[in-house]
Amino acid sequence: MSTHGEFKVPGGKLVVVDFDVAHGRIKDFRLSGDFFLEPDDALDCINGAVEGMDPAGTIEDFAVAIQKALPSEVHLLGFTPGSVGVAIRRALTGAAHWRDYDWQIIHEPPISPVLNAALDEVLTTAVGEGLRGPTLRIWEWNEPAVIIGSFQSVKNEVDEAEAAARGAKIVRRISGGGAMYMEPNASITYALYVPGELVRGMGFADSYAYLDEWVLEALQALGINATYKPLNDIASPQGKIGGAAQKRLGSGAVLHHVTMAYDMDAEAMTQVLRIGREKLSDKGTASAQKRVDPLRSQTGLSREDIIAKLIEVFTQRHGAQMGEVTDGEWAAAELLVEQKFETLEWIKRVP
Repeated sequence: MSTHGEFKVPGGKLVVVDFDVAHGRIKDFRLSGDFFLEPDDALDCINGAVEGMDPAGTIEDFAVAIQKALPSEVHLLGFTPGSVGVAIRRALTGAAHWRDYDWQIIHEPPISPVLNAALDEVLTTAVGEGLRGPTLRIWEWNEPAVIIGSFQSVKNEVDEAEAAARGAKIVRRISGGGAMYMEPNASITYALYVPGELVRGMGFADSYAYLDEWVLEALQALGINATYKPLNDIASPQGKIGGAAQKRLGSGAVLHHVTMAYDMDAEAMTQVLRIGREKLSDKGTASAQKRVDPLRSQTGLSREDIIAKLIEVFTQRHGAQMGEVTDGEWAAAELLVEQKFETLEWIKRVP
């Protein structure tokens, strides 16, 4: 029985693989796609490299075998040996594609930041348990907050007195990553709640870029030369636009959320967050004020217009209907706020 796998390289081309598995080995392997490859006979080299390999191999195993088989003067445009490995793993693991699902988009009125964080957990869990289909949700919030990563130290990351003076509560989310000082209407935050099958066969780095490729398309349609900077940054030539974080739940679902700066108060951010010199140096910047480049300055558009473009592109690309949070999901999120997200045990679990 023939096995088929596809992988759209973020920012690149479509890689398609077809093969059989017989007697514990890959047989009749065929690579195709809309990529560019010179010289032409390098395609036979790639097919020959994978032929007879163990289907239990890793992405790296396939990539190394392909690289070794390629001639010294070869040009791969729009794909890499590693992306062929991803396509093979997705074929073998039964990975799904965006259009395999009926997507829902949620854009509710503003709520508290802590309720937003709780909703992310509730809706991801619901997708994993089959109680809701894959969903894109745009955050709206009604007060400032400091959102910190699951493993960050409150003491090391936040000036609690400054945050309190600005009326900003500390909210610890369930995903890793860094801290953000968020004010209403100053940023654009969205969350994807997806089945694990959508990113099956991918490593974390590949899944980050894969889940945000539609965003790059939307930003490029708005005139921003947006690119993905591994591991989790969305950037343009003018600087960083936003960052992503993920959490994979035991139910099998993946939470992937992104915050992009629209009109962020960089001075306030540096006063509330303890941004050290080492972190700034790592980002290649001299001052914290330059770390995030707002979408407003690059597009001249309102926040609402940018969100409308995001929804438009997602709908056109993946198919989606507008939806809403159910009464049961609201109730579950409010209970989770009370029992988890607003407790000191959770907020200060890393003091």
